[in-house]
Amino acid sequence: MSMIQIMDEDLANKIAAGEVVERCMNVVKELVENSIDAKSTEIHIDLIDSGIKEIRVGDNGIGMNKEDAVLAFSRHATSKLKSIEDLFQIHSLGFRGEALPSIAAVSHVVLKTSDGTSGTLVEINGGKLEKVEATDLRQGTIITVSDLFYNTPVRLKYLRNPYAELASITDYINKMALSYPAIKFVLTNNNKILLNTDGSNRLLKVIHAIYGLEVTKKMVEIHNANDDYEISGYISYPEMMKNNRNAITIMVNGRVIKNNEVIRYICDSYHTYMPPDKFPIAVIKIEVDPILVDVNIHPTKMDVKFSKIEALKELILSTISSTLEKLTLIPDAGLKTVSEGNTTKVANYYGTYSLSDREYDIDKKNEEFAQFEKMSLSLEVAEDQDTITNTLQSSSNESEHEEKKEPRIKEMYPVGLVHGTYIVAENEDGMFLIDQHAANERINYEYYLKELSNPTPHKTDLLVPITLEFPSNEWIILKEHLDLLTKMGFEFEDFGFQTLLIRTVPLWLPKGNEELAIRKIMDIITSIEDFSLAKFFDHVAATVACKASIKANDFITEDDMRVLLSRLRACQNPFTCPHGRPTIITYSNYELERLFKRAM
Repeated sequence: MSMIQIMDEDLANKIAAGEVVERCMNVVKELVENSIDAKSTEIHIDLIDSGIKEIRVGDNGIGMNKEDAVLAFSRHATSKLKSIEDLFQIHSLGFRGEALPSIAAVSHVVLKTSDGTSGTLVEINGGKLEKVEATDLRQGTIITVSDLFYNTPVRLKYLRNPYAELASITDYINKMALSYPAIKFVLTNNNKILLNTDGSNRLLKVIHAIYGLEVTKKMVEIHNANDDYEISGYISYPEMMKNNRNAITIMVNGRVIKNNEVIRYICDSYHTYMPPDKFPIAVIKIEVDPILVDVNIHPTKMDVKFSKIEALKELILSTISSTLEKLTLIPDAGLKTVSEGNTTKVANYYGTYSLSDREYDIDKKNEEFAQFEKMSLSLEVAEDQDTITNTLQSSSNESEHEEKKEPRIKEMYPVGLVHGTYIVAENEDGMFLIDQHAANERINYEYYLKELSNPTPHKTDLLVPITLEFPSNEWIILKEHLDLLTKMGFEFEDFGFQTLLIRTVPLWLPKGNEELAIRKIMDIITSIEDFSLAKFFDHVAATVACKASIKANDFITEDDMRVLLSRLRACQNPFTCPHGRPTIITYSNYELERLFKRAM
């Protein structure tokens, strides 16, 4: 008897379920994608106990006849691929033909569907077909999955807690709603509505339904294309930062994906606009010829491989960076009002539900958005004197020869200093608070970055050379990059075992702190991974700028404040320091009047 046998179909489906169905979210994902592929304009997802007990997905799509309804639960049965050539031109969300049999193998499934001419009900328990009968002719499909993993107790035991399962499902449905704003999505859990979009094909309104009005006000539209890719969507102002990357939604040809490279490109576009451990809110749609992207990487189809990835990188970086450069990015420090929720009735496919104060108040959010759409969201686009420090003096002399650009912020007039740290300034728009260290740091950063890019840096000889010794591991790395020191304007020589003698330094080094600055530069050379010249210059400029800038509690005169504000205004990005902290916050005239009850 042969030792090798054909695997039983039921066993094969259970094994496949281990890849396709890891948790409740995977079930929801596969069913919702089928509904979208079925040309639905309205999809309802109803959960009981976060989907652990029951998941029901209903749509108004094209439905199926009796033959297709039964065949859909066979392995590798699909209507989306006809030949091997179709695998390289995938336009649908699903195509592998694994999801429904895998789900049915580990749960109880009831499928109710109609194509408008006949209605069919199919019931399957643990992969075994139990019932096929006629049903009503309501156009579309309703599929109910209950008792997930009831026959695989090990998998059931390791399902996450209900809150984690619900959070995962909600996050996915939010992203699908952002990907398909023309489809109405309704998500409920235990008859409580968590999301209800209107399918009006207005992406900003979906953003409002998910993130609220305050975030919506701080979103800006982007759109650009090159020969291979087209991107569109919305990105947030840097002040709307998040602690993780979950708020970055990426869609490729309508498919929600997770791709670390693309996320990194988006975050790199916010370089110096926000701290490196923070992330923006972004909804980015990428349209590309299907032949340039491979979605057949993993059974979940969440990851993809791009051809011509450099073209996509350049498009994302240039589009987001140029958009941010047009904005006035001064955070408003005014008071935020929080309105109290009220009970609202909202209907869906399966009944009418009351919303408590903590639930999603759809009527109120729609009213907020209607008011927001009426608002004028005009974006303002937004004289050097004596110096504050020696470093500022050198940057001032350099800036006199720069081409004049229209400042991104209006002129501000200093009126005082708070705690020796925050400059108080005013203009016709309101009151401003400026962090003197962060502002000086931004000025110095842009100056040093420009000097580092100068192919013929200005130099000065040291009266007393600086001697630097290094441990062997650092010396090995340093020897590989000594040409960088020459490019920056240093002149040096080997001086014994693992020792450098610095004789000449560039003029931009902070006066009196040359040795400290040089040691910082050496530390950067020996610590940067994935070394690149641009990354190195940025690290050096940010590090030296921080050390050379005035500090908190450093007293400066009103004339010094005026000079600092004037030079900050001339910066390419006057809104944040190199590490992404804000340099300026504002109280508008209206907010000041509200604080003092002059305006209600």
